[in-house]
Amino acid sequence: MVPPHSAFARDLSRRRLLTAGAATAGALLVGSPAEASTASAVSGATRASGASGTSWPSVIPLPNGFRPEGITIGGGPYAYLGSLGDGSVYRADLRTGDGRIISTGPGTPSVGLKLDDRGRLFVAARAQGARVVDVRTGQILASYPLATATPTFTNDVFLTPRTAWFTDSFQPALYALPLGRHGALPDASDVVRLTLSGDWSQTPGEVVNANGVTRTPDGKALLVVQSGVGALHRVDPRTGVTARVDLGDAAPLTNGDGLLLDGRTLYVVQNRQNAIDVFRLAPDGRSGVFQRRVTDPDFDVPTTVAAYRDRLYLPNARFTTTPTPDTTYAVVAVER
Repeated sequence: MVPPHSAFARDLSRRRLLTAGAATAGALLVGSPAEASTASAVSGATRASGASGTSWPSVIPLPNGFRPEGITIGGGPYAYLGSLGDGSVYRADLRTGDGRIISTGPGTPSVGLKLDDRGRLFVAARAQGARVVDVRTGQILASYPLATATPTFTNDVFLTPRTAWFTDSFQPALYALPLGRHGALPDASDVVRLTLSGDWSQTPGEVVNANGVTRTPDGKALLVVQSGVGALHRVDPRTGVTARVDLGDAAPLTNGDGLLLDGRTLYVVQNRQNAIDVFRLAPDGRSGVFQRRVTDPDFDVPTTVAAYRDRLYLPNARFTTTPTPDTTYAVVAVER
């Protein structure tokens, strides 16, 4: 984490004078691995407290027609999910399965989302860029157009202590929202756009490329899965140069979607394969070893994953089912 009074923090106010904002975003990536975002970090103390409880539901129903895609869990036993339909946000109690809409959507999609420790949801909003929602009031605090080209599909988001990173599935780019002191939200003009290069080869058109995003175990780079190609890339946050992660003889990560990092363990959701592939990564994230595959008969095209205690929670997006107002949806819990 960059100290708020460091030379870099003072330079942050001169961000608009940079011809390339990548240096700014890169310096804001992560400090030590212990400073992972609340959305993906699971403390040993929490995990050591035991199972989530045998009486906790393994399938949590969502409202009919909700069309979930993203999921995030904070420090308490509550999951937050966004709707691909109207962008509403639903909060589910992991202990009981009960829940309710806490923020009525603006009529445009909510895709990936992450919760920070200030009760704010950072939401990838497809063609609309990104928005930030207060989970206490349900109000939209800010909206950000991200792309400068079309087509665009802001798909997923990852939080560090000083930056919200977003992927674009239709453009070879990452977008960064640099957070100010005490988490202050930036102006729209402060958005940093990072072009992907190196090993990255963009499939043109409206094809899903960059999807899930997290960081390397050492916190020095980002990891982005490229769904259509089935590759995992390590991304330099200062330059956008990517290197394909060596996963040995593991099968391609085709349909790779949400990513979750816990220590050096990386969980990769492969949506239409109804599976999670689990890898043990090198500290720098340049290589990894396949460990196992997690499946469950209740999976129906799960897209993203969040953890609470010893369970993983995945929303069924049901992309192979035609959505209607009466289509049923659920979150599935599996042991990790």
